[in-house]
Amino acid sequence: MSPTATTSAPQAADAPLVSARTTIVRRPGRWIDGWDPEDAGFWEAEGRAVARRNLGWSIFAEFLGFIVWQLWSIVVVMLPAAGFTLSSSEMFWLISVPSLVGATLRFPYTFMVAIVGGRNWTIISAALLLIPAVLLGVVVSDPETPFGVLLLVAALGGVGGGNFASSMANITYFFPQREKGWALGLNAAGGNLGTSIAQFTVPIVVTIGAGAALNLPLAGWMWVPLILVAMWGAWRYMDNLSSAKADFAGSIAALREPHLWLVSLLYIGTFGSFIGFASVFPKLIADQFPEFSTFQVGQAAVSLAFLGALVGSLARPYGGRLADRLGGARITVAAFAAMAAGALALVATMPLRSFWVFLLCFLALFAATGMGNGSTYRMIPSIFTARGAAQGAYPGTPEGLRVQRKAAAALGIVSGIGAYGGFVIPQVLNASQLATGEYTSAFLGFVIAYLVLMVITVFAYMIPRNALGRQRI
Repeated sequence: MSPTATTSAPQAADAPLVSARTTIVRRPGRWIDGWDPEDAGFWEAEGRAVARRNLGWSIFAEFLGFIVWQLWSIVVVMLPAAGFTLSSSEMFWLISVPSLVGATLRFPYTFMVAIVGGRNWTIISAALLLIPAVLLGVVVSDPETPFGVLLLVAALGGVGGGNFASSMANITYFFPQREKGWALGLNAAGGNLGTSIAQFTVPIVVTIGAGAALNLPLAGWMWVPLILVAMWGAWRYMDNLSSAKADFAGSIAALREPHLWLVSLLYIGTFGSFIGFASVFPKLIADQFPEFSTFQVGQAAVSLAFLGALVGSLARPYGGRLADRLGGARITVAAFAAMAAGALALVATMPLRSFWVFLLCFLALFAATGMGNGSTYRMIPSIFTARGAAQGAYPGTPEGLRVQRKAAAALGIVSGIGAYGGFVIPQVLNASQLATGEYTSAFLGFVIAYLVLMVITVFAYMIPRNALGRQRI
């Protein structure tokens, strides 16, 4: 098969006259040379359709990655009914260790697209999901499985957490600057929804038709066909871009930027809280209100824990949209204030022992974390642009290009650091329960942390200062 060159199709008679300068070359292995989405004529004639096709399959693969990443959050609460004897602390470790591994894998995953190609890495990263999914189905079939083995299989689920970084890195190469926000927002929201879907469907599948027992191995096996579909779809319909290059220099430069670490701290507070609370929500419901842990609907059991991740996922795009209109720092401050209020409301209403009040407070907390996810992530390019302006590095100049590269690298780094909150949140709750027998101390600690992060955001990004060119972020 020889390389083929394609150019954009002729414009329709009533369409604006936009000429395409880009000529792309297709090589074996679905490699594309010469991709330039900033060429308006090429983008309208051919580029958009190709980019959207890649986006669709990328979302599906990342969606499955989030599912595998968060499977243990719902499986853990079902282990006692399947005959497993585990302490509460051991359950918290099974919940939190996938987030620890997933957050760490986000750093190498960020560079894999440029090294092996976006299509190729989507196939490989989807194939890796088969390992924790299949092993989960194996180890939960025997109640005598040692805790260490369970912990190892749970840790392997972290490969799903790394998918977010590589998926976001891949999609950013396909879209022009003016449409990156929309594309990346869809990609992120589609992935986040995987947590909610897993927590909704797993209890139904493992209980329907099972009688008094549980078909718990299905919690892993049920995703294998979909993972195979994702691998096939990536192989058949996705593309590799030769223009996707690993920017190691940009990453090193970003690591030297103090604001990278500051905004990473804020992202631990927003996204870290979202993924952390999403993973522990099923266990918190089971601990505090065991009678409401699942509801029987016919032969199937349904858990309302999925509502938390669902609300947080749906709120994320609105946080980004409001940040575009009102400023990322303002929305992030409002999100931290709402998160503090939600956590404080949980503490205040716990003595009521009302599940519905508990659920309402948590849904408000999830909505605030979702809004904060979107707004904090939107702050990253704004912060680096402001830093560049303060240093005389304006868009269109060589210095401005270096700032843009640092900002792009920072997006991947911050997403990885923020994901560590998925480990911190469950372990703080675990420590609180071990020390006091309840979770009140942990939530009071979260209130204080959110208020501190809110104050940091105000002083660092809402008050004009020379380091940011006197700009409000």
